[in-house]
Amino acid sequence: MLATGGSMELSYQALLTKGEPSHIHIATIIASRQAIDFCRDNFPADKTTIWAAAIDPDLNESAYIVPGLGDAGDLAYGEKD
Repeated sequence: MLATGGSMELSYQALLTKGEPSHIHIATIIASRQAIDFCRDNFPADKTTIWAAAIDPDLNESAYIVPGLGDAGDLAYGEKD
């Protein structure tokens, strides 16, 4: 999921410490409109492609995509306590 784009920007900044990529592909199942706009504003436009299966128009007050993927990433490693 690409909710706010903040984690993607941190990943990009870490990548830049190893060199300049020739092209950036951001692939996600679902993204928020805010995250798409954030990435467009913070990544080089001529070198970035965003691949999203679905774009959700809004985030909730906690900056989550609703309904989202139900903590799929966390639950892949077992149930929450």
